[in-house]
Amino acid sequence: MKLFSLKPSIGSVVWIEPNKLVAGGKVITTTGLPSEDQLAQALTHLPAMPTKWIIDDNIAPSMVVKDIVEIPKGTEARESFFKWKFSQALAIEGNFAVQGLSLGEQGWLLSGIPFDLQETWINLAAKMGRPLHLLIPRWLWLYNRVAPTREKPGMVLSLLKTVDDKYTGSIATWNRTLSLLRQWPDATEIPNWISDRIEPTLAYLNRDNRTPAEILIWGPMDWPVGTIPHKVFQSEIPNQEAI
Repeated sequence: MKLFSLKPSIGSVVWIEPNKLVAGGKVITTTGLPSEDQLAQALTHLPAMPTKWIIDDNIAPSMVVKDIVEIPKGTEARESFFKWKFSQALAIEGNFAVQGLSLGEQGWLLSGIPFDLQETWINLAAKMGRPLHLLIPRWLWLYNRVAPTREKPGMVLSLLKTVDDKYTGSIATWNRTLSLLRQWPDATEIPNWISDRIEPTLAYLNRDNRTPAEILIWGPMDWPVGTIPHKVFQSEIPNQEAI
């Protein structure tokens, strides 16, 4: 089982956000993360095949680390190093399963999920005969869909509506490969996303001549017109997908 993959076998999709669980075209409304009973109910309706779980960005925080010079040798040493770097950079307490992926000159992508939660999901999926093959944050799933097909720099917004038209989520940008990732677990309205999060990110990118040619948006139904062309995804969750 992989925590994430930057590369694009078929598997059923399980979609998990703090307010809903989607599998096999069926939507289950949840309060917080789905319970084991809710997950078992959803998995029952899926074919007996491997599954791909796409999860909200806040469940599996991610970061790009640029100051890693050398990686320890050996699987255990490497895992311990990634866990230490992840918890140090994000000031996160608790036991996290953390994986790292080299981005070449851009540094390393680290992504983590609470260890007990990961083990619960893996064991439940195996018990139900729908083994968890791939576990991936929503932002990275979106990135995989769009970035490899575009030659110019771009930006993707991975947003989740909470209450009162507020959104949490992530900004990911690319220039040949993933170049920047910023995440906000605190929800705010779209105008604040633009003024306090997107515009400062664009200003930072402009300094290095990495201005996105377009902005791709997941979550809201529409988006205000700005100086950079944008496209709102049709937020359709697939029943099956490559894993």
